[in-house]
Amino acid sequence: MRILLLLAVFATSLFAGPAKLIFTKSFPGSTPAYCYVEIDKNGALIYKESLTDDQPIKAQLPDGDVHPLFELAQQLEFFKSPIESGLKVANTGKKTFRFESEDGKTAEVVFNYSTIVAAQQLLDRFENIAETERAWIDLDRTVHFDHLGINDSLAQVESLWNSKHLAAPDQFVPLLNRITSRESIMHLARERAARLKDEFTASKPASDAAGQKEE
Repeated sequence: MRILLLLAVFATSLFAGPAKLIFTKSFPGSTPAYCYVEIDKNGALIYKESLTDDQPIKAQLPDGDVHPLFELAQQLEFFKSPIESGLKVANTGKKTFRFESEDGKTAEVVFNYSTIVAAQQLLDRFENIAETERAWIDLDRTVHFDHLGINDSLAQVESLWNSKHLAAPDQFVPLLNRITSRESIMHLARERAARLKDEFTASKPASDAAGQKEE
């Protein structure tokens, strides 16, 4: 019996990792119809728009953005209690908050709408992260396949930045470098990319630039 217990403890420690917060939203008919955001305690970010996506978007969230997420989750008792309001409101999609602890324990809540302030704030933060990753996907697409659309994509990124809704702006720097270095891209877009790059890199110490996406 003791051997079995030791094996169980060993197996748990073998697969243990940093605590994670996971947000999913399923809303058929919307764009996207599904999104998944995973953030661990070290700031590793994973985003995908399909359950079967085996090449998700990966980025690094700054510590200053990670800690508030876990603080809000703590205020919600790490999702051990329901947060659904029960009010008759419009359906805005099936949303799930999930917590996975370092020792493998999990808890989650499913909701459409919550009146709890901490839940609303956590939802807003996850929605901002998802919107940022969609902006990254769009900019990456235009850089590789639609040079005429680059400036519009940059305008979307800039709008998120100006409204303080852009998560981990340093993840955009490799794409911005690519834009500024290509003379085949129109001058207006290259100017905007250069300005955004300067603003993004000035917003945090250079030593924190690790974890940027590869081109």
